[in-house]
Amino acid sequence: MRLFADTAHLPDIKELASWGAIDGVTTNPTLLSREEGEPEKILYEICEVVQGPVSAEVVSTDWEGMVQEGRRLAQIHPHIVIKIPATIDGLKATRALSEQGIRVNMTLVFTPMQALLAAKAGARFVSPFIGRLDDISSYGMNLIADILEIFDHYDFETEVLVASVRHPMHVLEAARLGAPIVTAPPKVIRQLIRHPLTDIGLEKFLADWKKLQERLK
Repeated sequence: MRLFADTAHLPDIKELASWGAIDGVTTNPTLLSREEGEPEKILYEICEVVQGPVSAEVVSTDWEGMVQEGRRLAQIHPHIVIKIPATIDGLKATRALSEQGIRVNMTLVFTPMQALLAAKAGARFVSPFIGRLDDISSYGMNLIADILEIFDHYDFETEVLVASVRHPMHVLEAARLGAPIVTAPPKVIRQLIRHPLTDIGLEKFLADWKKLQERLK
């Protein structure tokens, strides 16, 4: 399973990349608005750090505007993937961009049928938002299971990119289902490696080693 960082904060991206932990990055207008500097410059810098797909989202809502914006964003760096919402105009823009060889990540997906239409339109990635479904008392991982089952029946190149991840259990459940990609905030990625018993065990090992060195003096 590939792991993407859901952030536009360059220091976090550099840190996670230094671990060898992330394979790509997803951004959106909200994440970019929290950072200082020009969004396109930030996206370029992210692409230079991460040797993998970096999603940049359009803000246009009509398909022609999406296509124009998508073309411009795609010129920032070869790693850029254009994030487009799951709407009728989004499907039209996805078809147009994919036919031009520009990769699309269809975002804000909440049903299996939205994912199916995204795949038929040529999307390279489809991003189901599981956390937001959990927020309205719907089990988001059921959506992932349904999409994976549907895609398994057909010859789509579209990959499921599990999004709106809120905690490590979302990552675990996605991995158990065989989801190819999960994108998670840096906070959640850090939680994946941490465990109190690891810290306690390391502390004890070091304490015992220190006692041994003192006895050998």
